[in-house]
Amino acid sequence: MKFKLEVEDKNSKARAGEITTDHGVIKTPIFMPVGTAGSVKAVHQHELANEIKAQIILGNTYHLYLRPGLETLKLAGGLHKFNGWKGPLLTDSGGYQVYSLSGVRKIKEEGVTFRSHIDGSKHLFTPESVMDTQRIIGADIIMAFDECTPYPCEYGYARRSMEMTHRWLKRCCEQFDTTEPIYGYNQTLFPIVQGSVYKDLRKQSAEVIASFEREGNAIGGLSVGEPAEDMYEMTDIVCDILPKEKPRYLMGVGTPINLLENIALGIDMFDCVMPTRNARNGMLFTKNGIINIRNERWKNDFSAIEEESDLYADRNYTKAYLRHLTHSKEILGAQIATLHNLNFYLWLMNEAREKIIEGEFTEWKNKMVIQLAQRL
Repeated sequence: MKFKLEVEDKNSKARAGEITTDHGVIKTPIFMPVGTAGSVKAVHQHELANEIKAQIILGNTYHLYLRPGLETLKLAGGLHKFNGWKGPLLTDSGGYQVYSLSGVRKIKEEGVTFRSHIDGSKHLFTPESVMDTQRIIGADIIMAFDECTPYPCEYGYARRSMEMTHRWLKRCCEQFDTTEPIYGYNQTLFPIVQGSVYKDLRKQSAEVIASFEREGNAIGGLSVGEPAEDMYEMTDIVCDILPKEKPRYLMGVGTPINLLENIALGIDMFDCVMPTRNARNGMLFTKNGIINIRNERWKNDFSAIEEESDLYADRNYTKAYLRHLTHSKEILGAQIATLHNLNFYLWLMNEAREKIIEGEFTEWKNKMVIQLAQRL
């Protein structure tokens, strides 16, 4: 993997860059649709590639490990061949799922023992096994195994968890560096900064992560319930320490406003289930603000879902029709809304990139965050 930093904004820390992987080029800043179980919910792969123009999507190690399982994925030739996605892939390590399974897991130095949410069977994830699992899944970018702390989190626990994440990272790197890709293309490993919302811990973690000198770096443990101001403060501290010449990935974030504010702080890559999950519940993100398509006001609104959009779904379906589908619990409603939201997120990233290149990012961002906060 290679990263080329193309342009830096004069009035913020925003940057435009280019990541090159063996499965294609990713222009940053970028949002990555989440395909938890090998599928971005309600969207075909050809729609992701050709309509939404997604440049990279995610798979989830925990879910893919449990189902369909490593044997099937290996026999298929990896996730690319299994799901038919031809572009770059990133897999998270399962650390966040471990965090969310607090009632059915035990964390020790060796790793994490957990019970499957599917059948209750017992499993062990270690830094080594997670590297091997992600080798089999076959993502272009794989994530180090970490512990994502909850919010709020006591200082002592956050420190101990962070230190264990650093020790786990050393083991991840040793396992990754002594094994080879399985399917004939290169893979790269990103470590993850932790430290909850404590400035000194975030600073320490960023320094440790940077010292490993991997090809890219991630920031985890944010957008877990803390105020947005805390998220921005932690991101700002970390971005001042992580090397400028490598991509920075803020995991699990977030709203369109979160994305723009974090781009301004120096983040290049994002992922979040929000655009797809909220779409299935009738929430649409638009250039002018947020629409709850379930509301009565859209019942007889026969205007396009999004004006001046190139997306087929936006141009050919009305708000009234989408409201009808959503209330009727028709699958097509979820499909149209998901396509719309993902298209909007990718449009927003492309606009941000263009404004950075044109030197107009900060002024544009400040206007957009006001617009995007409106409830229509």
